[in-house]
Amino acid sequence: MLTLIAGSAVLSIFHALIPSHWLPILAIARKEAWRPAETMWVTFIAGLAHVLSTVLVGIVLAALGGVLASEMELFTVWIAPALLIGLGLFYIYQHYYHHHFHLHKPARSWGIIASLAMAMFLSPCFEIEGYFLAAGQYGWGFVGLLALVYGVLTIGGMLVWVRLALHGLKRLDWHAWEHNAGLIAGITLIVSGGLLLVAH
Repeated sequence: MLTLIAGSAVLSIFHALIPSHWLPILAIARKEAWRPAETMWVTFIAGLAHVLSTVLVGIVLAALGGVLASEMELFTVWIAPALLIGLGLFYIYQHYYHHHFHLHKPARSWGIIASLAMAMFLSPCFEIEGYFLAAGQYGWGFVGLLALVYGVLTIGGMLVWVRLALHGLKRLDWHAWEHNAGLIAGITLIVSGGLLLVAH
C-alpha cells in the first residue's frame, strides 16, 4: 500500500508540471489582464476540475475494473484538446478582427474560465488511474487516501508553478507583447491542445 501512495505522489508532482496544465492559464491571464490573485484562483478552479474528473474516473475503475478505461479515454482524448484549440482560434480571430481591446482593462469572462475548467475536467489524468485500479482491493478508505494525495499534490503543484511563473513574468517587459496578447494566447492554447492530442 505504501508503494501505491508513494508512486501516486511522485506521479502527481510531475503531473502538475505538465505545460498544458498551467501554460494556457498564464497565457489567458496575461491577455485578460488578470491580477495575480485572480490567476491563482482560476488555476485552483481548473486544477480542481481536473482532479475531480480524474478521481471520478478512478472511483469507477476501482469499483468496476478497467472495462471502461479505454472507452472513456477515446471520448476525452478529442473533446478537451478541441476546447483548448477552439478557445485559441477565438483569441486569434479576436486579435485580427477586434483590435479595440487593451490589457489595461481587466476582463472577467466566466465563459473563458468555464471553458478552461471544462477542458481540464474532460482531460483526466489516465496515468494515475492504474493506481486507483490497484487501490480498489484495499477498500474505499485507501481509495479516498489515494485521491486526497493526488488532489493536494496536483492542485498544490499547479498553484506553486503558476505563482513562480507569475513572479518571473513580472520582470519581463510586456510593452512589445501588449498588442499581440490575443495572438500569443491563441497560439499557446492551440499548441497546448495539439500537445494533448499527440500525448494520447
